[in-house]
Amino acid sequence: MSFFRDDIDSLQQYVPGLQPEPGMSVVKLNTNENPYSPSPAAVAALKELKGEALRRYPDPLGREFREAASEVLGFDPEWILPGNGSDDLLTILVRAVTGPGRPVVYPTPTYVLYRTLAAIQKAPVIEVPYDDHFRLPTDDLVQARGALTFVANPNSPTGTSVSLAQLSALAESLDGLLVIDEAYVAFANENALDLVRHVNNVVVLRTLSKSHALAGLRLGFAIAHPTIINTLIKVKDSYNVNAVAVRVGAAAIRDVEYTQAIIGRITSSRAHLAKALESLDFKVFPSQANFLLVRPPGVNARHLYHRLTKAGILVRHFDEPPLDEMLRITIGSDKEQAALLDKLQPILESCPKTRDL
Repeated sequence: MSFFRDDIDSLQQYVPGLQPEPGMSVVKLNTNENPYSPSPAAVAALKELKGEALRRYPDPLGREFREAASEVLGFDPEWILPGNGSDDLLTILVRAVTGPGRPVVYPTPTYVLYRTLAAIQKAPVIEVPYDDHFRLPTDDLVQARGALTFVANPNSPTGTSVSLAQLSALAESLDGLLVIDEAYVAFANENALDLVRHVNNVVVLRTLSKSHALAGLRLGFAIAHPTIINTLIKVKDSYNVNAVAVRVGAAAIRDVEYTQAIIGRITSSRAHLAKALESLDFKVFPSQANFLLVRPPGVNARHLYHRLTKAGILVRHFDEPPLDEMLRITIGSDKEQAALLDKLQPILESCPKTRDL
């Protein structure tokens, strides 16, 4: 006998990328972490944190972080809501907006957590396929009439992005909320913050996991009109952002100079890795994120994934078509990318070709 709802028992849970056991020596290029250290200002804030900050409950709205993000982004604090990673904010949005008869809509392939969160709320899911070039299917998304429409931009796991003009046209045509998930936007050429100011049904989500090298801290935030923010506050957990995350995150987001420097290193490494993989005849999709989606040259992607894992190189493989023919590779440090390329060529040469499988 189960104690849970039938739909929860049958739910296909979200499975993160493989996490190595403590002490394992691997090159970890599978979960899009930043290869560099967090801001020295953030590390200093952590070291200076007093025990009194841990004894008491944190501020329920994370005001210190709201004010820091407000200074950097040019929005009043009332337009900003922090969360326990942007995944927490995705959960809050799905809980607040969707349910039976209130669909969740998104283009696919994309971040599969959207599907899982909708299933938990018993919300209908409408997945609208991208075309072969991952262009935004605007008309089909509008026709799906979602209570909540997600667009990850840049998209994960493809790394591709759509223009601000396309997002604006989509937002203005939707009746429900449009959530633009900008987890990777620091590595892109443009962002959607101006839409939040001019279109009242847009929510932009950000995270400090990638751009600020704080994946272990779990801190993200939403930017939206205060009427939306105030409604989301009703649904969130009472103290969903802890005192450590608020203090360290505030220091990190204020250190714009350091953040821009490491983002520049990552985008430069992205171009270098793309060129190196193309020289090995990989199909490399254009990326505006801190990873590359690639199709291996004439070998089975799953087989190559397992061979790389056995060699201590962790990349990401997805089982769903059309991604099952591809690998996603996080942009690492120069040393990590050299290790990947050093292992990759001999493995490719020894892999059976797809025509032989």
